[in-house]
Amino acid sequence: MWDLHIKHFAHYLKLERSLSANSIAAYVHDVELLRQFTELKKVKATPLTLTTKQLQLFLQYINELGMSAYSQARILSGIKGFYKYLMFEELIEKDPTELLEGPKIGRKLPDTLNYEEIVKLLEAIDLSTPEGSRNRAMLEVLYSSGLRVSELVELKLNNIYFDVGFLRVIGKGNKERLVPLGRDAMKYLKIYIDEVRVHVPVKKGFESHVFLNRFGKKISRVSVFTIIKSRAQVIGLKKTISPHTFRHSFATHLIEGGADLRAVQEMLGHESITTTEIYTHLDRDYLRQVITEFHPRS
Repeated sequence: MWDLHIKHFAHYLKLERSLSANSIAAYVHDVELLRQFTELKKVKATPLTLTTKQLQLFLQYINELGMSAYSQARILSGIKGFYKYLMFEELIEKDPTELLEGPKIGRKLPDTLNYEEIVKLLEAIDLSTPEGSRNRAMLEVLYSSGLRVSELVELKLNNIYFDVGFLRVIGKGNKERLVPLGRDAMKYLKIYIDEVRVHVPVKKGFESHVFLNRFGKKISRVSVFTIIKSRAQVIGLKKTISPHTFRHSFATHLIEGGADLRAVQEMLGHESITTTEIYTHLDRDYLRQVITEFHPRS
């Protein structure tokens, strides 16, 4: 019974919610954890008959596994999503997760890079190699446009508008948005496409992808992570960074520069303005730092 419900749940997430494969896998993993708990603890219940009390025991179980508060909250969110689906399909009459509460977690502000660190990372790339040219273009685009790494690796040639300096991006839930492309990003992207990519023997099915690996397939998200981490090591950067750090830095630098919050929301592809508002907290920290450093009576 679990297998069937999980399978149909995955279909629902894809067709009704238009979620990405990675998001669907995360939801399925959360429900699999719940199933694992029922088998391990010999809970005699199906997904349709689990009670709130039994689900509270599940939360206690994942807490005892030593998971962080953030991981526990994320798993609970996945389980709540599963029961919303069961309600949607009218397979249950009452949602047993409705009154469940996860651990309280503080909102962690994302790590960012200052402009000097961004420049050092970009300049640490060897432009004399084809891979270096591609890597510089990728990182310039990440910082210039604030893309998610999943959006970067799926970027298509026909979605680049060099004449007006914009990218058409397919984001979460297949939602499209237009994001500006900075002058430097356009420069390095054009060099890569015109002088490097044209010499890559492209594999079938990847003809329209912008960023390719040496085998002619689209570059993977893991490869982008690895490239960024290797450049960070080269310049001796102590911060733990990822492709998302470029997105955070893009947003933070815009807010610090006085950009309108709604405009930043649009560029990031955030559904809710509250998600974007986290960067105003970062900006306040920046302003506090400025006062501390430069105000005579701070």
